[in-house]
Amino acid sequence: MRSIWAGAISFGLVVIPVKLYAATEQRDITFRQVHRKDGARIQFRRVCTLDGEEVPYSDIAKGYELPTGDMVVLTDEDLADLPLVTAHRIEVLHFAPAAQVEPIYSNKSYYTEPDAAGARAYVLFRDALEASGKVAVAKVALRQREALAALRVREGVITLETLLWPDEVRKPDFAFLDEDIEVRSQELKMAASLIDTMTEDFEPDQYREALEAVVQAKIEGNDIVRPSGLDLPDAKKQPADLTEILRASVAAAKGDRGKSDEDDGSGDKADSKAKPRRKASA
Repeated sequence: MRSIWAGAISFGLVVIPVKLYAATEQRDITFRQVHRKDGARIQFRRVCTLDGEEVPYSDIAKGYELPTGDMVVLTDEDLADLPLVTAHRIEVLHFAPAAQVEPIYSNKSYYTEPDAAGARAYVLFRDALEASGKVAVAKVALRQREALAALRVREGVITLETLLWPDEVRKPDFAFLDEDIEVRSQELKMAASLIDTMTEDFEPDQYREALEAVVQAKIEGNDIVRPSGLDLPDAKKQPADLTEILRASVAAAKGDRGKSDEDDGSGDKADSKAKPRRKASA
């Protein structure tokens, strides 16, 4: 993994140099938005509302709109000069019971790794935090945005979860909350029994595997749309395996059909490359 930030965890007089690593990555099946009629890809362009011209990404800046409709344009240089006191520090504000930091506040998760000089202090803080059953509420600045954060322990590593500010979480305002709806005790017992019956271990891969099965079934049934003018191998030469289809697509894009045909049927090789291909797609 490659670190995305370097700084220190600080609480009281204790300072622990650490690096941050993204704890999650998107590895689900990716889809293209296509025209239903012919399967051709849909393109999105950044167009200026004033002159109607397409604007390259390098010419796009952040703008703050005033009530008058006027716009304050901010450059990267403007943002780089912001005096963020937590620019390179995870400042622990206080500790709180874990149940009070509700999941709805969670934004993004990161792993922390101590520098060699701070490993002992890191382990001491980790063990004390885990034994307390609490989370450390902190402030941190990432990508020029200061955010609340929570420090927890997961599999021996202190994780940092950036949190939404309280005013970024909407309050539920629904009519049924003010209604006096009666639930009978027998109904509650039956619902509890149903929950017990349907309880099983959490396996997040189940949905992705089911989605892969749907895609695979369409491939095996040759339910494939080829947009007009797209240079792909003949349908009869398409491998039936999803991994092989992806490999053939990459080979076709490189103009290397011969290599694609040579790899057909190599099941072990396909399995070893399945994840990298999906990651590249993401």
